[in-house]
Amino acid sequence: MAPKQKAPCYVLGVGMTKFIKPRGKVDYTELGFEAGVKAMLDAQINYDDIETGIACYCYGDSTCGQRVFYQFGMTQIPIYNVNNNCSTGSTGLHLARTMIAGGMADAVLVVGFEKMFPGSLQSFFNDRANPTGTTAEMMKATRGITNAPGAAQMFGNAGREYMEKYGAKAEDFGEIARVNHEHSKRNPYSQFQQDYTLEEIMKSPMIHEPLTKLQCCPTSDGGAAAVLVSQDFLDARPHLKEQAVLIAGQQLSTDAASLFSRSSIDLMGYEMNKTASRAALKEAGVKIEDIKVCELHDCFSANEMIVIDALGLSEHGKAHEMVRKGDITYGGKMVINPSGGLISKGHPLGASGIAQCAELVWHLRGWANNRLVEGTTAALQHNLGLGGAVVVTVYKRADGKKCAAVSSEDVGKHNGLGYNPAVEAKGFTKSQVDRVRSKRARSEWALQDTAQKVEARF
Repeated sequence: MAPKQKAPCYVLGVGMTKFIKPRGKVDYTELGFEAGVKAMLDAQINYDDIETGIACYCYGDSTCGQRVFYQFGMTQIPIYNVNNNCSTGSTGLHLARTMIAGGMADAVLVVGFEKMFPGSLQSFFNDRANPTGTTAEMMKATRGITNAPGAAQMFGNAGREYMEKYGAKAEDFGEIARVNHEHSKRNPYSQFQQDYTLEEIMKSPMIHEPLTKLQCCPTSDGGAAAVLVSQDFLDARPHLKEQAVLIAGQQLSTDAASLFSRSSIDLMGYEMNKTASRAALKEAGVKIEDIKVCELHDCFSANEMIVIDALGLSEHGKAHEMVRKGDITYGGKMVINPSGGLISKGHPLGASGIAQCAELVWHLRGWANNRLVEGTTAALQHNLGLGGAVVVTVYKRADGKKCAAVSSEDVGKHNGLGYNPAVEAKGFTKSQVDRVRSKRARSEWALQDTAQKVEARF
């Protein structure tokens, strides 16, 4: 069946917290609150304008979303709690867009947050079948099992296969990590902002060949949020059209039967990545050659390598050649992960996809003026979750223009905050919180002392 034409959906506001090491000092209530307030301030709306709330998280009990959203107001709107592994945030964005495109809402607030445990990912339900158990069994049958963290083994094995099939070298994966760490220096929200040489990356502790520690994303605490709106909502606020970003194409795909082909690359969702990319680009009317900036799910450098290939950013089997030519960074063919990616920015699961969205929105507006890819007309987002699901999204400016740098002074005047959130990770005032919280149904009991805790961190 041919896809139906979707009504336009725009990202009107975005916001995020700094991504930090998971030390248990900041609760998810604070992370979600900070991100949501920032997104609504950016969109210049009040919570009473929001018709649906979508909460995105993996680590937490049921209805954490209500606990976060009630802090903004208790307006009795539908609130959905989404968990789709590492693609949770972008799944929330996909759900919001589906609602708006289907005429079910005019304004949706999507908030992703994660309070994680230190160390590698772990399963909490050991009395039932693991959802990725069949994937792990295939890895065991084809490549064996080591003592390394499970995800590192799976993605590392995909990297090994790419080396065996296409001639990539261990240093090519190290270069991907080097680029991501270098990019993160210009992102004030990144968990890590340290530059590393290729030698330092290659000499860091080996996790699972070819992956060294500095090629693996860390666990993180953090939050991100986005306000998505309809054409009618935007038309009623013409002064905001310059900052609105169109979701021009988007596809959520799950695994094909090729997942269990006995290929380590296929086992990491190669075909669903390929399918989602083609569909999103087709809907957006954009050729892959037109993409100059991309936020790509680099949970490990090996995944960035195989996804460059799957998305069509390189010729098939030649992603490593693209890396060697410097074509994934400034001065090359395109810029992949200007934010620093998951490897350096951090990876709080429920927030990651929305943080990718924020980065690309800032680029298309021209606000990310310290890391901008001038002249960008379309940006690509890729967010993957094993188990599995992938969301690929193509963004364009609502006014159809190319992005051009906007001074931070002008951004501060436009948004009324006095600063540019794309290049400064600052906070907000009590009066600004009051501006976005519900005017008709707020509850101080629901808020508790969250606002004071967040303001204290600023």
